[in-house]
Amino acid sequence: MADNSKFEHQPKLRAVSLFSGCGGFCEGVERAGFEVRVAVELDRFAADTYRYNFRETPLLEGDVRGFLGSNFEAHKRQFGLDEIDLVFGGPPCQGYSQIGPRDLSDERNGLYKEFARVVQELRPRMFLMENVPNLLLLNKGHFRNLILREFRSIGYTNTTFVKVSAADFGVPQVRQRVFFLGTRDEEPFPYDLQNCGERALAAMTRKAAFTVWDAIGDLPADVVESGRTMPYPRPGGYTTFQKMMRLDCESSPYTRALKRQRGIGNGPPVLHNHHTKEIQERRRHLISFLKPGEKADSLPKEIWDGRRPEKWRRLHPGLPSYTILAQMHRDLSEWVHPSLERWITVREAARLQSFHDGFVFVGSEWQQLKQIGNAVPPLLAFAAGKLARQILGRFQESTEPVSERVLIQCVLPAFHAQLSE
Repeated sequence: MADNSKFEHQPKLRAVSLFSGCGGFCEGVERAGFEVRVAVELDRFAADTYRYNFRETPLLEGDVRGFLGSNFEAHKRQFGLDEIDLVFGGPPCQGYSQIGPRDLSDERNGLYKEFARVVQELRPRMFLMENVPNLLLLNKGHFRNLILREFRSIGYTNTTFVKVSAADFGVPQVRQRVFFLGTRDEEPFPYDLQNCGERALAAMTRKAAFTVWDAIGDLPADVVESGRTMPYPRPGGYTTFQKMMRLDCESSPYTRALKRQRGIGNGPPVLHNHHTKEIQERRRHLISFLKPGEKADSLPKEIWDGRRPEKWRRLHPGLPSYTILAQMHRDLSEWVHPSLERWITVREAARLQSFHDGFVFVGSEWQQLKQIGNAVPPLLAFAAGKLARQILGRFQESTEPVSERVLIQCVLPAFHAQLSE
């Protein structure tokens, strides 16, 4: 993964976070060199975790509909919202997701309008909005077109989208997502935005994805009760990914000091959130027949009744995880540990979402799992933040003569590969 040390020595850009959840998107965007002036989150349990980990960031707990609007001047003064560079966030995606009913009338489908309202009022130099890729296809692209039209109608004519896989950016998980992005008309962007975005992201991708075992292989087999901690594991021989996650190691984009800025604080290193849902003996017996990477349709007929083949599923240690979802809080049977007869723990789920061990989840176990599944993985957010910085940096270039390199990368993409050899 590319080094982010250069961001530590550059001026912080100003950002506003919407639909902030527990803070995964903010974690990555901050590491890319942005200062979050205010975060907005409705869910009180996610807000509790956010406050616990981002103690210096103002959090407006409540419906995004109450942000700005009639409170514009008060919020602008309170949070210092002059000249915002970036508005970012991930509106709830359940109405668009392939998992679930895909209800076209789900009221959450319209929350992009609230995102657009905030963009219209703050006039940031650019915005980033994350969602599930099914949004692009749902109802023959109906919502995709509505979103593009909405932002273009409010003075962000240069609005487009890029599709990404989290595994390409260091997240040990096959998680497909889409980012809508746009730049304001007052500051014209002279290049093809989608092309620049795709090429910038391509330059950040890893050659090989991290696996489940890369992510959680150093964590203890034993678990604790919810709300308890355990001694920090020190087996040695850490993978590159584990060095990013662990409190006693560092690897870009996380230094030890940065991890200590989150909920873990400066006390003795302990392992938080290494607990999981209780498992009944009959279920323990059932999952004992699952081999790594297999699901229910591999089970003996006397063990499985033939219904819901996706319900029982063991992670493969040598592959990235399949998508971590918020529905874990109801049922963890799709996330069976790769070698043990138990479900994965909250901390293991957090690792698979690329939350480092300094990030502490609070509230009930049910709420913690929901927060993790709903989050934007921090390492994917870090890539998105770097993308935003690069695009914002192009504005300065656009006032100078267009270099041959920029021309090749952003204006004449068809010739890029040939000319760069």
